[in-house]
Amino acid sequence: MNNNTVTEFILFGLTQDPGKHKTIFGIFLILYLMTLTGNFLIVVTIKTSQTLGSPLYFFLFYLSFADACFSTTTAPRLIVDSISQKKTISYNECMTQVFAAHLFGCMEIFVLILMAFDRYMAICKPLRYTTIMSQRVCGILIIMAWVGSCIHSLAQIFLALRLPFCGPNVIDHYFCDLQPLLKLACMDTYVINLLVVSNSGAICMVSFMILLISYVVILYTLRNHSAEGRRKALSTCTSHFIVVVIFFGPCIFIYTRPPTTFPVDKMVAVFYTIGTPLLNPVIYTLRNAEVKNAMRKLWCNKV
Repeated sequence: MNNNTVTEFILFGLTQDPGKHKTIFGIFLILYLMTLTGNFLIVVTIKTSQTLGSPLYFFLFYLSFADACFSTTTAPRLIVDSISQKKTISYNECMTQVFAAHLFGCMEIFVLILMAFDRYMAICKPLRYTTIMSQRVCGILIIMAWVGSCIHSLAQIFLALRLPFCGPNVIDHYFCDLQPLLKLACMDTYVINLLVVSNSGAICMVSFMILLISYVVILYTLRNHSAEGRRKALSTCTSHFIVVVIFFGPCIFIYTRPPTTFPVDKMVAVFYTIGTPLLNPVIYTLRNAEVKNAMRKLWCNKV
């Protein structure tokens, strides 16, 4: 770690308008509770349901878990800071937030790739699907996703710890991330920004291209399927593709550009740190009859 005279940072938040703070508190508290509730329902339903034992739902379980954790890394502080007079975060807490946000965000990316791979195998290689996508293989793939996410997060925190802070300590954001921290560093950040782009930016872009190619191949393969088979496959793949677009669009916008900031950055960040984890359970339940039926059966029996 370089020499630092800054021991804490001040989070600027979404706005400095006092009249909007209570509105922000109310809106984001409701959104956060809805996110936790929706993802909790999916996690519990998949864990307890005997009908949701396929690899797709195994991966959906981890996607919902990652969503809940990803949202928790940023939303609670945004909610508390919106009504707090003291909006400070210690240096160690800031570094922890950088690590956690990238860990669970990267895990979400890898799980989305695994879900696309699962759909590719189910549609394009149906005779070999059960052999290749065994429970053991799925477990290994998830472990690899966690390991890859940890490596990515460690690389990010290594870059963050190399930044010296000796002047202004006001972060023009509602959570700690490398891009706003680079603006406060007392050094030339050109090389570090290139490393951020080559790390986070490359993961976003390469993953997005892999997912696009996989869905193009799936759509091409579907032309040989029956009308009913095409309808069912398209329904599932459409849900996945919606999630991919709303998650990767903002990520690519933030992490694949030079170290410049725009007024819209914070709202874009809200979309992928809070909006996407909320939308995922909605999309996967509303467009998936199996999940809806399993939820209905589980929770009706509980009541």
